[in-house]
Amino acid sequence: MSLFVPRFDETVLVRDAEAEVLGSAPVGVRLLADSSASGGALSTVRVTLAEGADGARPHVHHNSAEMFFLLDGEAEVLSGDDIVTAERGDLIIVPPDRPHAFAAAPGSTADLLIVIAPGVERFEYFRHLQRIRLGEATPESLLEVQELYDNHFLKSETWDGRHR
Repeated sequence: MSLFVPRFDETVLVRDAEAEVLGSAPVGVRLLADSSASGGALSTVRVTLAEGADGARPHVHHNSAEMFFLLDGEAEVLSGDDIVTAERGDLIIVPPDRPHAFAAAPGSTADLLIVIAPGVERFEYFRHLQRIRLGEATPESLLEVQELYDNHFLKSETWDGRHR
């Protein structure tokens, strides 16, 4: 195992009122710190999901782990072939190359702090998702940027069949 030492000189402080916010109900994303702000150590966003809303379809990251911390509510998180229900205060860390997805649990909202480490420049990925929601880009356009954002989509029968 190699040791990654991030390189940045100043403390990173992101004031809530200054964070860029994309979307609104059913899915809101608050961009907190991208990889460039932390010398590559991490990328972090806050995702707020309305009752039962999907946060992300099944995907993997080849070069980073993803951490989910439940600030409030309840969320379902796919990890491999397992679906874990997390509640306020719970922490889930998904290792690289493990399929995962997340959504607000049925009947619940979810407020999640999500950290990817080591970091990947992902703010533009979330802006791309916003352009798709606004009809300015096609969903298929995400396939063109999978390598750039280390976000590789896949199918999951476990995830797709979770509410049948």
